[in-house]
Parts: sequence; structure tokens; C-alpha cells
Amino acid sequence: MAAALALPLLPLVAAALLTLAAAWLWDYAVVRHLWRPRAVAAAFRAQGVRGPPCRFLKGSNDDVRRMRAEADAVEMDVRDHDYLRRVTPHFLAWKDQYGAPFLYWFGPQPRICLLDYESVRQVLWNKSGHFMKIDAHPTILSMLGKGLVLVEGTDWVRHRRVVNPAFAMDKLKMMTATMVSCADRLIKECEELASNNKSGKVEVEFSKHFQELTAEVISRTAFGSSYKEGKEVFHTQKQLLALALATLLNLQLPGFKYLPTKNNRLKWTLEKKIKTTLMTIIQPRLASKGSGYGDDLLGLMLEACFMTEQGERRDELTLTMDEIIDECKTFFFAGHETTSHLLTWTMFLLSVYPEWQERLREEVLRECGKANPNADILSKLKEMTMVLLETLRLYGPVMTMLRKPISDIRLGSLSIPKGTGIVIPIPILHRDKEVWGANANEFDPLRFVNGITNAAKTPQALLGFSIGPRSCIGQNFAMLEAKSVMAMILQKFSFTLSPKYVHAPTDLITLQPKFGLPIVLRPLDASC
Repeated sequence: MAAALALPLLPLVAAALLTLAAAWLWDYAVVRHLWRPRAVAAAFRAQGVRGPPCRFLKGSNDDVRRMRAEADAVEMDVRDHDYLRRVTPHFLAWKDQYGAPFLYWFGPQPRICLLDYESVRQVLWNKSGHFMKIDAHPTILSMLGKGLVLVEGTDWVRHRRVVNPAFAMDKLKMMTATMVSCADRLIKECEELASNNKSGKVEVEFSKHFQELTAEVISRTAFGSSYKEGKEVFHTQKQLLALALATLLNLQLPGFKYLPTKNNRLKWTLEKKIKTTLMTIIQPRLASKGSGYGDDLLGLMLEACFMTEQGERRDELTLTMDEIIDECKTFFFAGHETTSHLLTWTMFLLSVYPEWQERLREEVLRECGKANPNADILSKLKEMTMVLLETLRLYGPVMTMLRKPISDIRLGSLSIPKGTGIVIPIPILHRDKEVWGANANEFDPLRFVNGITNAAKTPQALLGFSIGPRSCIGQNFAMLEAKSVMAMILQKFSFTLSPKYVHAPTDLITLQPKFGLPIVLRPLDASC
């Protein structure tokens, strides 16, 4: 009888499912991919903002792929620092064709590209919470974690309070010895290679060496005696980064990230490996709380997890275990990826401009002789700071910052609907001649002789570490590490670009030399 009663229900269930499927298809295909893009484009067009058409399902993604592929063949001179035609050819083309700002499409998602500092300042300095980070690509989220870089609102306040103590300057100064020790191992390796060469010089591929070095530094400063496990995180994150690069412009269908595709299975495996590795580091710390959590970045963060805003001890963690793991992912990736490229491009620029290499060497030898530097000595290297800041301006690792308003908002004379992506193209702004002067495309560290605030016509025009309340918490760590490493290299070696070097900056989530950075090192003692 039950089967007999069920039979008349089957057509009703089928009809209901078909109705739901039709409604979903209408919303996804018609509303989201046809009607809404046309409505958004029309609303911006009425304000004088135009851009490339939104192609069904793919938006502007295919245009980006095509223009990048064409630009990849562009050859550059080593003194030509205007690499925008190689790295962001789509932005240049759309700026020339449609003016600024312009509207383009990441799939069906509208994105408006801001090209003036005043609008950028309003977005980045906003303290009322009107602008949020754009949702990260699933693979980037697996790699980076939803730590301080990606959380919002009250969660961000909670995370920032916990992470702050780990990046206090007095704590960072104590970590300088670890940075110097790691750099010393690289120096000794290079000296040994040079001594085994009859010519007394040696060619070294520094892009890879700096990635390994900064991974070693963050492993030891973040995880102390567990640094070997930390290095495993580094190698796993590199695999996730490669996967993110391969899929970044692919069409993201709803629910697709849950399907057991080859890429998804790989992502899940790598994500699980990172989590398991970090758990083996974190859990013993929590179990040994009677003897403290350690004086590395992780230990300082765990200590802060048990403290109230009034400095009193609490019984439970401020952050969940998953949130602690995500913070470890964040400061590990940010701590090695961006600093390694800052070092790479600094080494490149000092090879191209030997007069500045010599100026920095004289400064280092004047302040610390041939002894290993410490934090107090590093703070005296003013010209070194100027060169690092100019490197961040010309070859900053981060290419774009992405935000979205949480409600309809007015930005200057522009009305921006809720959820519209806001793109801040850092290298284009860093080459704005009205702000940085006629020599904006040239390497000129002297522009920072009076500090960051006075380097350009607009205060705080340098966006390498962002600006405002969400500026990078790790910038002092990065600058200390970069100064330590460069000071020790300058003490021991003179260096030039290898004839094999090809100047081809490329955007691989961060700005990198496509073919690496082969450098010819000459030990100074051997050349005397």
C-alpha cells in the first residue's frame, strides 16, 4: 500500500525538482550572467565609466589571458623598469581605450579599477568598515588561511590583538640574531663555491636561494625548534601556489569546489598536510603551558591568546585552533614570499646600479665593519632603507589590492553598488608622474631621503605595505630581514648580473623574475 501511495507523489517530486532547477538556472545563467552585468555596466556608463564588454560566463578573463600571452614576448632592457606592458597589459589597454577609472569583469563579477590616489586613500583609510577584502580564490584561501590578512570586522580586531605582540619591535630585535645566523649559512655556502672556482668568482641563482633563505628564517623565528616541520609548510604552500596560478582565471561554477576533480583532490591533500603539520607544532606548545609557550612568533601569539584586553589571564583561547592554524599559514606565507622577492629585486637593482651598490657597502662597513650586524646597527643604515623603499616602489611583490563595499557607497563623485570589486593596481600608481615626478619610471632612492611621507607629492603614496588601519603588520620584520641579508652580502661580495639574466618581470601572484636571477659574485677579499 505504501508503494501504491508513493507512486502518485513521484510526478509531484519530479515537478518540484524541475522547478527548482529551472529557478536556479534562471538565476545563475540569466540574472547573474546576463541581466545583472548589463544593468551594472549601464549604471556605470551613466556616470561616465566604461570598460570592455562582459562576455557570457567568462567576463574579461579570456581577454586578460590573451593580452598576457601576447605581452609575454616583450623584451626589456635591464634599466627599463616600466614593466607594465609585460605584466598588466590589459590594464594599460583598457586605461588607454576607456579612460580612468574603468570597469572590467572577473567572470560575472564587476571590478572597477581605481587609478587616482585620492580614491585609493579613501578606500584604504576607511575605518568605518565600509570596505572589505574580496573573497579569496579557494586555492589561495587553502594556502594563505583566513588569518589577519583576510578576516574582517570584529574578527579582524580579535586576530590583530592576538598577533600584535609577536610583531612588537622589541621582540623583532631579538629575532635579528636568527636572521643573521640564517644569512651567514648562505654567505658561507657562496664563499665555498667561489673558493672552488679558479676564477675566484661564482654564478649563483639568487631567486631560489632567497626563497629558501626566507623560508628558513620564518621557520626558525615562527616555530623555533620545530623549524624543520615549518619548512614542510613552505614546500606544501609552494605546491598550492602553483595550483592557484594554473586555475586562477578558470570559470568558477557554483559548487564546483566541492567536486572530487583532480585539482580539488590535490588541493584537499595539500591543505590537510599543512593542517596536520601545524597541529604537530602547536599542540605540544599548548600541552606544556606550565613552562611557557616559547619566545618565537607562535609562542608569543599563543601567550596573547590567553590574555584579555586588560592584561588578565583567561582559561580559554581567544582564537580557535583552526584560527591559530590559519594565522600560522598567513605569517608563514607572507613572511617568506614577499621578503624573498624584495631581496631578489634589491639584488637586481644593485647589480644594475653599481654606484648604489658601492654606496651601500661603504655605509655598511662604516656602521658595522666586518662584524655581523645587529638590530641597532641596522637602524642606522639610512641609505639601505632608501634603496629598499625604492625597490618596493618599482618592484613591489604585491601587484594589486582588492576591496568591495558592503553597501552602496559614494567614492568622490562615483556611486559604487554593494559588492562591486575595487581594484588598486599598485605598480601603475607607483609610476604616476604627477605624484612621483617626471622620473617616476627611474631608480632613484634619493626620493626617500626625507622619509616615506615626503617622497612624493601625495603623503604615503608608497603602497608596498599598504596604508591605513589594514597596513601590513609584518613590515618591520620584512625590513629587518632584508637589511640583515643585504648588509652581510655587501660585506663579503661585489656582484653583477650574469650574462644569462633575462629581464622579464612576471606576475605569479607576486612579482618575480620569470627566468630567475643569476648573479656573478666576487669575494671582496679575493679581489683586494
